Amino acid sequence: MSTETPARLRQARAALAVSFLLQGITFALLVTCIPEIQDRYGLDDSLLPVFLAAVPVLAGVGSITSEWLVKRTSARGVLRVVQPVLCLTLAAVGLGDTLWQLGLVLGSFGLLVGALDASMNMLGVGLQHRYGRSIMLGFHAAFSLGGIVGAALAGLGSHYHLSLFTLFGTAAAVLIPLALLAGTRFAGPAELGDAVREASEAAARSIPWRPLLPLCLAMAVAYIADASVSNYSVKYLTDGLGSPDDVAKLSYLGYMVAMLLGRTLGDRAVQRWGAVPVVRGGAAVAALGFALAAAAPGPWAGIAGFTVLGFGICAIIPQVFAAGGRLFPDDSDAAVARLNLFNYVGFLIGSPLVGAIADASSYRWALLAPMMLVLAVIPLAGHFAPAPVVTRTPAKVA
Repeated sequence: MSTETPARLRQARAALAVSFLLQGITFALLVTCIPEIQDRYGLDDSLLPVFLAAVPVLAGVGSITSEWLVKRTSARGVLRVVQPVLCLTLAAVGLGDTLWQLGLVLGSFGLLVGALDASMNMLGVGLQHRYGRSIMLGFHAAFSLGGIVGAALAGLGSHYHLSLFTLFGTAAAVLIPLALLAGTRFAGPAELGDAVREASEAAARSIPWRPLLPLCLAMAVAYIADASVSNYSVKYLTDGLGSPDDVAKLSYLGYMVAMLLGRTLGDRAVQRWGAVPVVRGGAAVAALGFALAAAAPGPWAGIAGFTVLGFGICAIIPQVFAAGGRLFPDDSDAAVARLNLFNYVGFLIGSPLVGAIADASSYRWALLAPMMLVLAVIPLAGHFAPAPVVTRTPAKVA
């Protein structure tokens, strides 16, 4: 390996981290402005879960389509196109005023998010193979940082009474050039070699489902909780606790700050106490966060509850991937790919579940549903312990 290659890999890693950061900003801007989107398009609470549920469904379609495109082009090529177009789609949300226009834009957003998620993670896995050590958590920490920035921008937009088009259009005008600039430094064949192909082939190999099922359930529950916060925390504060719009945005911001801090410190906690107590404690803290938010007498108490929730959830998701990798060390990419499917399952269940209960009763009662589901992770925590390796043999895996 030449002396220039490590420097080029570092540039590629930094560029991909910027891509995750920009995606975090884009996603946070959209989800924290759901009340304003409802007002603009006349979308009532009974229809909101339908629109929100469609996004992860189409994201799954986009992810599968992206895999097909990557085989014919490259992950770098797909990401270079998809991310700027996604930012344009965000700006388009502020242009329409009818439900069919909103459906078209959110549908496009879902397809693009799925393609973006798949291509970013393909590049990340390829870089991780070249580095020879875990670097994926850093990319997801960049996403969390982007979520903090996006929520803060949404709060400023509400405070200064900016229209959706002004807020989203201005954001897109900044994000698109940054995405294009980052795209010039993405890793390609010269840096990755066959790493992306090797990772894809590993992910396609057949491994048994049964050992992964408890981890799949934990992943789905964690993302049900995450979808509940991203889609409904701001709604709860504005509609349930009478919060001003700018203050309500702090619910998601506090959640993402806690996620970022937890992901930064989480590895040290696991090294000191082990994965089982960290996951068990994280589930208990997450349930406490839901309870605090549901019982909150006012907006600031609700923000505190969602912040506590972030500290709990952040401990679960990375450890799901780590536990899957320990089960199948020779096929860790295949295990991660299967576990990642339950990201979409969680989002698909979480949005309609909370929305339907809130529409039938109130957001306070709706938050108790994901709270009870998070508690189910506590008895599953034993599956996060280092266990005998599951060896893949051709005779047993057909």
